Amino acid sequence: MEFLTPAGPNSTDRQTVLGKAHDRIDGPLKVSGLARYAYEYHDVAPRAAYGVVVTAGIGRGSIDSIDAVDAERAPGVLLVMTHLNAPKMFGQNAAAPNDPRLDHATPQLQGPRITQHDQAVALVVAETFEQARAAARSLRIGYKAQSGRFSLPAMQVEGKPHPRVADIDMGDFDTAYASAPVRIDATFTTPNQSQAMMEPHASLAFWDGDRLTVYLAHQVMHWARSGIAGTIGIPEAQVRVVAAYVGGGFGSKLALYSDAILASVASRQLGRPVKITLTRAQIFNHTTHRPPTIQRLRLAAGHDGRLIAVGHETFTGDQPGERGELASNQTRLLYGGANRRIHTRIAELDLPRGGSMRAPGEAAGLLALENAMDELAEKLGMDPVELRIVNDVQYDPEQGPSRPFSERKLVECLRTGADRFGWSHRIATPGQVRDGQWLVGMGMACAIRSNPVQPSGARVTLRPGGTVLVESAMTDIGTGSYTIMAQTAAEMLGLPMAAVEVRLGDSAYPKASGSGGSWGGNSSTAGTYAACVALRDTLARRAGFDGSDVSFDKGLIVSGGRSVALAQLVASGPVTAEDTMTYGDLTRRYAQASFGAHFCEVGVDVHTAEVRVRRLLSVCSIGRVLNPVTARSQCLGGMTMGIGAALMEELVVDPRFGYFVNHDLAEYQVPVHADVPDLDVVFVDGEDTKSSPMKARGVGELGICGVGAAITNAVYNATGVRVRDYPVTMDKLLAGMT
Repeated sequence: MEFLTPAGPNSTDRQTVLGKAHDRIDGPLKVSGLARYAYEYHDVAPRAAYGVVVTAGIGRGSIDSIDAVDAERAPGVLLVMTHLNAPKMFGQNAAAPNDPRLDHATPQLQGPRITQHDQAVALVVAETFEQARAAARSLRIGYKAQSGRFSLPAMQVEGKPHPRVADIDMGDFDTAYASAPVRIDATFTTPNQSQAMMEPHASLAFWDGDRLTVYLAHQVMHWARSGIAGTIGIPEAQVRVVAAYVGGGFGSKLALYSDAILASVASRQLGRPVKITLTRAQIFNHTTHRPPTIQRLRLAAGHDGRLIAVGHETFTGDQPGERGELASNQTRLLYGGANRRIHTRIAELDLPRGGSMRAPGEAAGLLALENAMDELAEKLGMDPVELRIVNDVQYDPEQGPSRPFSERKLVECLRTGADRFGWSHRIATPGQVRDGQWLVGMGMACAIRSNPVQPSGARVTLRPGGTVLVESAMTDIGTGSYTIMAQTAAEMLGLPMAAVEVRLGDSAYPKASGSGGSWGGNSSTAGTYAACVALRDTLARRAGFDGSDVSFDKGLIVSGGRSVALAQLVASGPVTAEDTMTYGDLTRRYAQASFGAHFCEVGVDVHTAEVRVRRLLSVCSIGRVLNPVTARSQCLGGMTMGIGAALMEELVVDPRFGYFVNHDLAEYQVPVHADVPDLDVVFVDGEDTKSSPMKARGVGELGICGVGAAITNAVYNATGVRVRDYPVTMDKLLAGMT
């Protein structure tokens, strides 16, 4: 099915099941331990051997020597694999630049060169995990270390030219900025951050003849399948990947790492299943993370607050050929302003590879932009909410009225949030409110996250007895995919939720969008919708009805005053339909994004500068809300991550060796229960007919966007101290408070 024109009335509009609050149907499995993760499929591989990945102790250089004698002789050891005996693997290169399998290829152990700390340098496989771990420790690896580029500020000081990406220049920025009556020029820094998900990266691989099956922790099944096939050099058709349940990802599990690849090749070599999990320390350094940024914001406005010039220049860093953190991108759509300079430069760093982390680009970019808007509001003597309302624009600022937003209710979010939060009671002058030993302040910020959609498919089967099975390669990373896809099928077929079973996360099922980028919920339910439309047509024909004039309700198909029970239509056997939702040019014709407004109250201890978030409200516009329970949960998670980004999260780099020192959950600080108040989430009613037949938009990434800036704007209102170097820790605040 193709989505080519804006959605009109359709079967999802009844809202008898969709749009209603439903607890996650996978919840009982999660709390009882029956929702198995990749490492836990003991029954499908009863003789699995255990692999331990050995990773590099330097950040840049080469392997000088490897002595594996003791490891190979250790009890229970089945295999020691290094670059000296690893099979040939494949990656994107000049010899095969157009092989789509290689887009996600990650070759391992292909030479002595070391490009990042904790790069895989060996694999030890043994009968037990303990034997593999002990043998791995007996490997003696010598390195020839080279000096590395581990500091983004140092790369900026060097003054070397760095490649630019995504440059936008409109109007005459220099002249407009220089001549404007009110200007700010501020630089903000954001650090390396880790996704720090609960389930570690793990894989279980085994072969049946020339066919490979891999259970793994991944967010997009077809990326994992093509990446594994391309790396080890076999056809995709010979690879099956399974991730029925994923214990969090936040972008880290969009990529493949050594566990999946080395488990696959070791299993083929040994002729038995092999399972590998990365240690928590390896997850921080071996896998991807959010890269650092240095962002310069230059905003200029007239006395009425309307932006005249918008400048957002980001300097970020990453491994050669990678994208860094594109923190200026959201500035292109959030506010108006005719004269614009939005640039991103990327320096080459020898740190672990950067990658997606929840709201890549926006999460870091809004920490800077929304603080800068607050500074501009103060300089104008204008309320921060009103400044943002004045600069609202109903079309793409770069393309003008010819590309309107599909739905933009940012102003409604702002006004709803201000009223609900009691914003009118805020005292604009900093440091005026005190509650015992606490200085109290209020702050706010806007949120925006683009609304990408992806082709997504499903197979829907009506089974004897009148129950429905939905199968799709869609994943559930804790976001509620099982639940909203079940709601979609129930709505479309006029059945209760209890009559629907959903199976996900298997490449043997129809190809689906996967989870990430805020495209998962909208896209996967649209794919379910498409398959249900096909099934409805088939059932209508079986019942002798005109498929264009039927309704499905309470287990019946109804048309023209006549009804037939669905169970009757499948008495002799199940009926199956499969389809994929694809998209035309609506995303080009209409700017599509979800919007929100965050309001925060903090307390700052006058003696220690400890910051406590006292209240936090998010008001979100995401089109139609498919399930208010799961949508709210997504916002709560994003808001919690926003607290972390504002006040504590930072990967600390050892400049000698190029690794993240605080590489575990003891030293990498994330919010715990005591750090998080009772969070409030409100959804603005809406329907986005240009987004999909579901009339919804993404929410998973929106919850973090702008939250950190709302918190630090509140900190400034409480203390009068503006910290532009994230995270805003006590030592940075104390320096300005004393």
